[in-house]
Amino acid sequence: MLIFMTSYMCHRCRVHSPTDALTWCCPRCRGPWDLELDTGPVSLPALASRRNSLWRYEEALPPMPYAAEVTLGEGRTPLVPLEEGAEGSVSAKLDFLMPTLSFKDRGAVMLAAHALRLARNGSLRRVVADSSGNAGTAIAAYGARAGLDCLVYVPEGTSPKKLEQIRAHGARVVEVPGDREATARAARAAADEPGTFYASHVHNPYFLHGTKTYVYELWEELGGRLPDTIVVPVGNGTLLLGAALALDELHRHGLTDNRPALVAVQAEAVSPLAAAFHAGAEELAGAAPVRPTLAEGIAIPAPPRAHQILRAVRATGGTFLTVTEDQIRAAQRELAGRGLFVESTGVACWAAVRAAAPRPGLTVVPLCGAGAKTGLAR
Repeated sequence: MLIFMTSYMCHRCRVHSPTDALTWCCPRCRGPWDLELDTGPVSLPALASRRNSLWRYEEALPPMPYAAEVTLGEGRTPLVPLEEGAEGSVSAKLDFLMPTLSFKDRGAVMLAAHALRLARNGSLRRVVADSSGNAGTAIAAYGARAGLDCLVYVPEGTSPKKLEQIRAHGARVVEVPGDREATARAARAAADEPGTFYASHVHNPYFLHGTKTYVYELWEELGGRLPDTIVVPVGNGTLLLGAALALDELHRHGLTDNRPALVAVQAEAVSPLAAAFHAGAEELAGAAPVRPTLAEGIAIPAPPRAHQILRAVRATGGTFLTVTEDQIRAAQRELAGRGLFVESTGVACWAAVRAAAPRPGLTVVPLCGAGAKTGLAR
Protein backbone atom coordinates (compact mmCIF):
# COMPACT_ATOMS: atom_id res chain seq x y z
CA MET A 1 0.00 0.00 0.00
CA LEU A 2 1.30 3.44 -0.88
CA ILE A 3 1.86 6.02 1.81
CA PHE A 4 2.10 9.69 1.07
CA MET A 5 2.68 12.89 2.91
CA THR A 6 1.08 16.18 2.04
CA SER A 7 2.38 18.87 4.34
CA TYR A 8 3.13 20.23 7.74
CA MET A 9 0.01 21.42 9.56
CA CYS A 10 -0.61 23.47 12.70
CA HIS A 11 -3.28 21.68 14.75
CA ARG A 12 -4.43 24.99 16.24
CA CYS A 13 -4.52 27.33 13.26
CA ARG A 14 -4.96 24.77 10.46
CA VAL A 15 -2.12 26.51 8.62
CA HIS A 16 -0.22 24.31 6.14
CA SER A 17 3.35 24.40 4.87
CA PRO A 18 5.22 22.14 2.43
CA THR A 19 7.62 19.77 4.14
CA ASP A 20 10.52 20.88 1.94
CA ALA A 21 10.29 24.37 3.48
CA LEU A 22 12.62 25.33 6.32
CA THR A 23 9.86 27.06 8.28
CA TRP A 24 10.17 25.34 11.65
CA CYS A 25 6.92 26.50 13.26
CA CYS A 26 3.48 27.82 12.43
CA PRO A 27 3.95 31.37 11.13
CA ARG A 28 0.71 32.46 12.77
CA CYS A 29 0.95 31.13 16.36
CA ARG A 30 4.63 30.00 16.44
CA GLY A 31 3.44 26.60 17.62
CA PRO A 32 4.83 23.20 16.58
CA TRP A 33 3.96 21.43 13.35
CA ASP A 34 2.08 18.16 12.96
CA LEU A 35 2.49 15.98 9.89
CA GLU A 36 -0.33 15.07 7.52
CA LEU A 37 0.53 11.47 6.75
CA ASP A 38 -1.50 8.54 5.51
CA THR A 39 -0.03 5.32 6.88
CA GLY A 40 -0.64 1.76 5.80
CA PRO A 41 -0.93 -1.32 8.00
CA VAL A 42 2.28 -3.08 8.96
CA SER A 43 2.21 -6.83 8.29
CA LEU A 44 3.36 -8.72 11.39
CA PRO A 45 4.42 -11.88 9.47
CA ALA A 46 6.44 -9.78 6.99
CA LEU A 47 8.59 -8.28 9.76
CA ALA A 48 10.52 -11.52 10.31
CA SER A 49 12.52 -11.00 7.12
CA ARG A 50 13.18 -7.27 7.48
CA ARG A 51 16.31 -5.38 8.53
CA ASN A 52 16.92 -4.40 12.11
CA SER A 53 16.24 -0.69 12.04
CA LEU A 54 13.30 1.65 12.41
CA TRP A 55 12.71 1.41 8.68
CA ARG A 56 11.34 -2.13 9.13
CA TYR A 57 8.03 -0.34 9.83
CA GLU A 58 8.20 1.55 6.54
CA GLU A 59 4.45 1.42 5.88
CA ALA A 60 3.91 3.50 9.02
CA LEU A 61 6.71 6.03 8.41
CA PRO A 62 7.08 9.07 6.17
CA PRO A 63 8.71 8.05 2.87
CA MET A 64 12.46 8.71 3.00
CA PRO A 65 14.58 8.30 -0.17
CA TYR A 66 17.88 8.35 1.78
CA ALA A 67 16.89 6.21 4.77
CA ALA A 68 19.48 3.52 4.03
CA GLU A 69 22.28 6.13 4.16
CA VAL A 70 21.35 7.37 7.62
CA THR A 71 20.42 4.34 9.72
CA LEU A 72 22.73 3.05 12.46
CA GLY A 73 20.69 -0.10 13.07
CA GLU A 74 18.61 1.59 15.76
CA GLY A 75 15.63 -0.09 17.39
CA ARG A 76 14.62 -3.65 18.33
CA THR A 77 15.69 -2.96 21.93
CA PRO A 78 15.10 -5.80 24.42
CA LEU A 79 12.00 -6.14 26.56
CA VAL A 80 12.93 -7.72 29.90
CA PRO A 81 10.81 -8.57 32.97
CA LEU A 82 11.39 -6.54 36.13
CA GLU A 83 8.65 -7.65 38.47
CA GLU A 84 6.00 -10.36 38.64
CA GLY A 85 3.05 -9.99 40.99
CA ALA A 86 -0.36 -11.47 41.66
CA GLU A 87 -2.11 -8.45 40.17
CA GLY A 88 0.21 -7.70 37.29
CA SER A 89 3.73 -7.63 35.95
CA VAL A 90 6.24 -4.96 34.92
CA SER A 91 8.72 -5.20 32.07
CA ALA A 92 11.33 -2.70 30.91
CA LYS A 93 12.24 -1.80 27.36
CA LEU A 94 15.97 -1.14 27.24
CA ASP A 95 16.15 1.88 24.98
CA PHE A 96 19.48 2.87 26.55
CA LEU A 97 20.95 0.22 24.24
CA MET A 98 20.40 2.43 21.18
CA PRO A 99 23.49 3.48 19.15
CA THR A 100 23.93 6.76 21.08
CA LEU A 101 22.66 5.19 24.33
CA SER A 102 19.25 6.87 24.47
CA PHE A 103 15.76 6.58 22.99
CA LYS A 104 16.27 9.91 21.18
CA ASP A 105 17.84 7.95 18.30
CA ARG A 106 14.32 6.98 17.27
CA GLY A 107 13.47 10.55 16.33
CA ALA A 108 16.95 11.67 15.32
CA VAL A 109 17.23 9.17 12.47
CA MET A 110 14.00 10.57 11.00
CA LEU A 111 15.16 14.18 11.28
CA ALA A 112 18.56 13.38 9.77
CA ALA A 113 17.03 11.50 6.83
CA HIS A 114 14.66 14.40 6.16
CA ALA A 115 17.50 16.94 6.49
CA LEU A 116 19.62 14.93 4.05
CA ARG A 117 16.80 15.09 1.51
CA LEU A 118 16.64 18.88 1.92
CA ALA A 119 20.43 19.15 1.59
CA ARG A 120 20.39 17.10 -1.62
CA ASN A 121 17.68 19.42 -2.93
CA GLY A 122 20.00 22.38 -2.26
CA SER A 123 17.85 24.23 0.29
CA LEU A 124 19.83 23.37 3.44
CA ARG A 125 23.30 24.46 4.59
CA ARG A 126 23.36 23.49 8.25
CA VAL A 127 21.39 21.75 11.00
CA VAL A 128 20.66 23.35 14.38
CA ALA A 129 19.39 21.53 17.46
CA ASP A 130 18.89 22.28 21.14
CA SER A 131 19.01 19.76 23.92
CA SER A 132 19.79 18.99 27.53
CA GLY A 133 22.13 16.33 26.16
CA ASN A 134 20.60 13.17 24.73
CA ALA A 135 18.71 14.67 21.78
CA GLY A 136 21.75 16.75 20.86
CA THR A 137 23.94 13.67 20.96
CA ALA A 138 21.53 11.76 18.74
CA ILE A 139 21.25 14.61 16.22
CA ALA A 140 25.04 14.95 16.17
CA ALA A 141 25.52 11.23 15.54
CA TYR A 142 22.92 10.86 12.82
CA GLY A 143 23.96 14.18 11.32
CA ALA A 144 27.50 12.81 11.10
CA ARG A 145 26.16 9.65 9.48
CA ALA A 146 24.37 11.80 6.88
CA GLY A 147 27.36 14.12 6.37
CA LEU A 148 25.54 17.19 7.66
CA ASP A 149 27.00 20.26 9.38
CA CYS A 150 25.45 20.35 12.88
CA LEU A 151 25.35 22.98 15.60
CA VAL A 152 23.96 21.92 19.00
CA TYR A 153 22.84 24.38 21.70
CA VAL A 154 22.93 23.05 25.27
CA PRO A 155 22.28 24.58 28.70
CA GLU A 156 25.27 25.66 30.72
CA GLY A 157 26.09 22.88 33.15
CA THR A 158 25.12 20.00 30.85
CA SER A 159 26.85 16.74 31.75
CA PRO A 160 30.48 16.85 30.53
CA LYS A 161 30.14 13.28 29.28
CA LYS A 162 27.22 14.27 27.07
CA LEU A 163 29.12 17.28 25.73
CA GLU A 164 32.09 15.08 24.93
CA GLN A 165 29.86 12.66 23.06
CA ILE A 166 28.29 15.46 20.99
CA ARG A 167 31.69 16.88 20.06
CA ALA A 168 33.06 13.42 19.27
CA HIS A 169 30.50 13.16 16.46
CA GLY A 170 31.85 16.37 14.94
CA ALA A 171 29.06 18.75 15.93
CA ARG A 172 29.82 22.21 17.25
CA VAL A 173 28.48 22.92 20.75
CA VAL A 174 27.14 26.25 22.02
CA GLU A 175 26.66 26.38 25.81
CA VAL A 176 23.92 28.83 26.75
CA PRO A 177 23.78 30.54 30.18
CA GLY A 178 20.50 29.92 31.95
CA ASP A 179 17.97 27.10 31.88
CA ARG A 180 16.62 24.76 29.23
CA GLU A 181 14.17 27.38 27.93
CA ALA A 182 16.98 29.91 27.40
CA THR A 183 18.76 27.29 25.32
CA ALA A 184 15.66 26.71 23.20
CA ARG A 185 15.27 30.44 22.56
CA ALA A 186 18.89 30.72 21.39
CA ALA A 187 18.51 27.77 19.04
CA ARG A 188 15.27 29.11 17.58
CA ALA A 189 16.93 32.44 16.85
CA ALA A 190 19.66 30.56 14.95
CA ALA A 191 17.03 28.45 13.19
CA ASP A 192 15.49 31.58 11.66
CA GLU A 193 18.67 32.20 9.65
CA PRO A 194 18.48 31.29 5.93
CA GLY A 195 19.50 27.77 4.93
CA THR A 196 19.08 26.40 8.46
CA PHE A 197 17.09 23.29 9.32
CA TYR A 198 15.89 23.25 12.93
CA ALA A 199 16.17 19.61 13.96
CA SER A 200 13.84 20.18 16.87
CA HIS A 201 12.67 17.11 18.74
CA VAL A 202 9.82 19.31 20.01
CA HIS A 203 8.61 21.31 17.01
CA ASN A 204 9.34 18.97 14.11
CA PRO A 205 6.81 16.11 13.79
CA TYR A 206 9.25 13.82 12.00
CA PHE A 207 10.72 13.17 15.43
CA LEU A 208 7.37 11.95 16.76
CA HIS A 209 6.99 9.57 13.85
CA GLY A 210 10.32 8.10 14.89
CA THR A 211 9.43 7.73 18.56
CA LYS A 212 6.18 5.96 17.69
CA THR A 213 8.27 2.95 16.67
CA TYR A 214 8.71 2.30 20.40
CA VAL A 215 5.11 1.07 20.48
CA TYR A 216 5.37 -0.73 17.13
CA GLU A 217 8.26 -2.72 18.62
CA LEU A 218 6.18 -3.60 21.68
CA TRP A 219 3.39 -4.75 19.37
CA GLU A 220 5.83 -6.89 17.40
CA GLU A 221 7.56 -8.30 20.49
CA LEU A 222 4.22 -9.28 22.06
CA GLY A 223 3.00 -11.04 18.93
CA GLY A 224 0.46 -8.48 17.77
CA ARG A 225 -0.77 -7.36 21.19
CA LEU A 226 0.07 -4.39 23.38
CA PRO A 227 0.71 -4.01 27.12
CA ASP A 228 -2.15 -2.97 29.37
CA THR A 229 -0.23 0.11 30.54
CA ILE A 230 2.60 2.06 28.92
CA VAL A 231 4.48 4.36 31.32
CA VAL A 232 6.60 7.14 29.84
CA PRO A 233 8.67 10.04 31.21
CA VAL A 234 7.35 13.40 30.05
CA GLY A 235 9.17 16.69 29.65
CA ASN A 236 8.39 17.86 26.12
CA GLY A 237 6.35 14.69 25.61
CA THR A 238 8.03 13.34 22.48
CA LEU A 239 7.90 9.68 23.51
CA LEU A 240 4.35 9.95 24.82
CA LEU A 241 3.04 11.68 21.71
CA GLY A 242 4.82 9.19 19.47
CA ALA A 243 3.23 6.39 21.48
CA ALA A 244 -0.20 8.00 21.06
CA LEU A 245 0.33 8.16 17.28
CA ALA A 246 1.19 4.47 17.15
CA LEU A 247 -1.78 3.46 19.30
CA ASP A 248 -4.14 5.36 16.99
CA GLU A 249 -2.59 3.83 13.86
CA LEU A 250 -2.56 0.26 15.15
CA HIS A 251 -6.18 0.54 16.25
CA ARG A 252 -7.29 2.24 13.03
CA HIS A 253 -5.76 -0.53 10.92
CA GLY A 254 -7.30 -3.26 13.07
CA LEU A 255 -3.88 -4.56 14.17
CA THR A 256 -4.67 -4.71 17.89
CA ASP A 257 -7.80 -5.04 19.97
CA ASN A 258 -6.52 -3.52 23.21
CA ARG A 259 -5.84 0.15 24.00
CA PRO A 260 -3.20 0.64 26.71
CA ALA A 261 -3.45 3.44 29.24
CA LEU A 262 -0.66 6.01 28.87
CA VAL A 263 0.78 6.94 32.28
CA ALA A 264 3.02 10.00 32.22
CA VAL A 265 5.76 10.62 34.78
CA GLN A 266 7.33 13.92 35.82
CA ALA A 267 9.80 14.92 38.50
CA GLU A 268 7.98 16.49 41.42
CA ALA A 269 10.43 19.42 41.21
CA VAL A 270 9.27 20.39 37.69
CA SER A 271 5.79 19.01 37.03
CA PRO A 272 3.62 21.54 35.20
CA LEU A 273 1.77 18.93 33.16
CA ALA A 274 0.96 16.78 36.17
CA ALA A 275 -0.44 19.82 37.97
CA ALA A 276 -2.56 20.82 34.96
CA PHE A 277 -3.83 17.27 34.48
CA HIS A 278 -4.95 16.82 38.06
CA ALA A 279 -6.54 20.29 38.03
CA GLY A 280 -8.61 19.27 35.00
CA ALA A 281 -6.99 21.90 32.78
CA GLU A 282 -6.51 21.53 29.03
CA GLU A 283 -3.60 23.98 28.87
CA LEU A 284 -0.82 25.22 31.12
CA ALA A 285 -1.56 28.40 33.00
CA GLY A 286 2.04 29.53 32.46
CA ALA A 287 5.61 28.36 32.79
CA ALA A 288 6.30 26.40 35.96
CA PRO A 289 9.10 27.38 38.31
CA VAL A 290 12.27 25.42 37.63
CA ARG A 291 13.78 23.76 40.66
CA PRO A 292 16.88 21.58 40.57
CA THR A 293 16.16 17.95 39.73
CA LEU A 294 18.16 14.83 38.94
CA ALA A 295 15.73 14.22 36.07
CA GLU A 296 17.22 17.02 33.95
CA GLY A 297 15.94 15.55 30.70
CA ILE A 298 12.29 16.12 31.66
CA ALA A 299 12.67 19.42 33.55
CA ILE A 300 10.62 21.42 31.03
CA PRO A 301 8.60 24.29 32.55
CA ALA A 302 6.47 25.12 29.46
CA PRO A 303 6.31 22.30 26.87
CA PRO A 304 5.00 23.64 23.53
CA ARG A 305 2.81 20.56 22.97
CA ALA A 306 1.20 20.67 26.42
CA HIS A 307 -2.38 20.60 25.08
CA GLN A 308 -1.66 17.55 22.93
CA ILE A 309 0.05 15.72 25.79
CA LEU A 310 -2.81 16.29 28.24
CA ARG A 311 -5.35 15.25 25.63
CA ALA A 312 -3.44 12.08 24.73
CA VAL A 313 -3.21 10.90 28.35
CA ARG A 314 -6.90 11.53 28.99
CA ALA A 315 -7.93 9.80 25.74
CA THR A 316 -6.38 6.53 26.94
CA GLY A 317 -7.72 6.67 30.49
CA GLY A 318 -4.21 7.25 31.79
CA THR A 319 -2.87 9.57 34.45
CA PHE A 320 0.17 11.57 35.61
CA LEU A 321 2.52 10.50 38.40
CA THR A 322 5.36 12.43 40.01
CA VAL A 323 8.53 11.26 41.74
CA THR A 324 10.80 12.84 44.33
CA GLU A 325 14.56 13.20 44.15
CA ASP A 326 15.01 10.52 46.81
CA GLN A 327 12.82 8.13 44.81
CA ILE A 328 14.93 8.77 41.72
CA ARG A 329 18.16 8.05 43.60
CA ALA A 330 16.76 4.87 45.09
CA ALA A 331 15.38 3.65 41.75
CA GLN A 332 18.70 4.18 39.99
CA ARG A 333 20.57 2.17 42.60
CA GLU A 334 17.96 -0.57 42.64
CA LEU A 335 18.09 -1.01 38.87
CA ALA A 336 21.89 -0.96 38.94
CA GLY A 337 21.69 -3.74 41.52
CA ARG A 338 19.72 -5.72 38.97
CA GLY A 339 22.36 -5.17 36.29
CA LEU A 340 20.76 -2.13 34.58
CA PHE A 341 22.73 1.12 34.93
CA VAL A 342 20.40 3.87 33.74
CA GLU A 343 20.77 7.66 33.93
CA SER A 344 18.70 9.45 36.53
CA THR A 345 16.07 10.81 34.11
CA GLY A 346 15.65 7.34 32.66
CA VAL A 347 14.75 5.72 36.00
CA ALA A 348 11.85 8.09 36.75
CA CYS A 349 9.24 5.69 35.37
CA TRP A 350 10.49 2.76 37.41
CA ALA A 351 10.53 4.98 40.50
CA ALA A 352 6.90 5.99 39.82
CA VAL A 353 5.70 2.44 39.23
CA ARG A 354 7.39 1.24 42.42
CA ALA A 355 5.66 3.96 44.46
CA ALA A 356 2.19 3.62 42.92
CA ALA A 357 -0.46 0.96 43.42
CA PRO A 358 0.05 -2.06 41.11
CA ARG A 359 -1.84 -1.93 37.83
CA PRO A 360 -3.48 -5.06 36.41
CA GLY A 361 -1.95 -6.88 33.46
CA LEU A 362 1.36 -6.00 31.83
CA THR A 363 2.96 -2.62 32.45
CA VAL A 364 5.96 -1.54 30.37
CA VAL A 365 8.43 1.17 31.40
CA PRO A 366 11.20 2.57 29.21
CA LEU A 367 14.78 2.81 30.43
CA CYS A 368 15.66 5.72 28.18
CA GLY A 369 19.32 6.62 28.71
CA ALA A 370 22.51 4.89 29.83
CA GLY A 371 23.97 5.62 33.24
CA ALA A 372 27.39 6.04 31.66
CA LYS A 373 26.17 9.40 30.30
CA THR A 374 25.75 11.02 33.71
CA GLY A 375 27.06 8.69 36.40
CA LEU A 376 25.39 7.76 39.66
CA ALA A 377 23.04 10.35 41.15
CA ARG A 378 24.29 11.87 44.43
